[in-house]
Amino acid sequence: MAIEISARKREAQGTGASRRLRRLGKVPGIVYGGDKGPITIELDHQALYLNLRNEKFHASILTLDLAGAKEQVLLRSLNMHPFKPQVQHIDFQRVSKDKKIRMKAPLHFVNAEKSPGVKEQGGVVNHVLNELDIVCFPDDLPEYVEVDLGNVSVGHSLHVRELALPKGVELAMHKNENPVVATVVVPALITEEEEAAPAVAPSEIPTTEQAAPPKEGEGAEEGAAAKGGDKAPAAKGAEKPAAADKGEKKEKK
Repeated sequence: MAIEISARKREAQGTGASRRLRRLGKVPGIVYGGDKGPITIELDHQALYLNLRNEKFHASILTLDLAGAKEQVLLRSLNMHPFKPQVQHIDFQRVSKDKKIRMKAPLHFVNAEKSPGVKEQGGVVNHVLNELDIVCFPDDLPEYVEVDLGNVSVGHSLHVRELALPKGVELAMHKNENPVVATVVVPALITEEEEAAPAVAPSEIPTTEQAAPPKEGEGAEEGAAAKGGDKAPAAKGAEKPAAADKGEKKEKK
């Protein structure tokens, strides 16, 4: 089902007029292309902002209701505020059913978890492209292009010309161009850890020896020796009075 948006013709133009519209919750815009001249329009910001959150709004034919007259248009560009969630300006282009259009179609990646590179080899999918330039008639414009990753292994890539395009859709690129869409690689962290940690042979692993518990009787002998060691300083001290007595005898003589 086509998305329909409502707009009004904008009379006042210029920077000042656009600022006043934004303060009133409106978005200034323009419609151009086809057999008609450009028309400046204004749209409700809240309704437009909600539509912009829908992926289909960016890559499908839209119905623009301008004062009761409906036209088929495409979203061509929009300007957002640098830090506010506010649309500053928007451009629409009229389309004709008998003329081909060039669009950027979003890519949808499927079956990544079933691929041998992810399921069996522990790799991760790296998305190189997220959209694709295509050419087709308005009635053949797809909402997205599907990318099947079910057969991709680690170290292998999927290229643009390997994709199954919907009927009536062509690639908008030169014949010698074939960019990579996605690839499966081994996570860098795992690779670095494997290189940094060399294998260690079992014979090189150090062992820790524990002292055997003392046998019966050995503990008592060691205790006695320790006690004897404690008394040794006292015995040396006991010899000092004897030396003093010898000195006193010499003085008496």
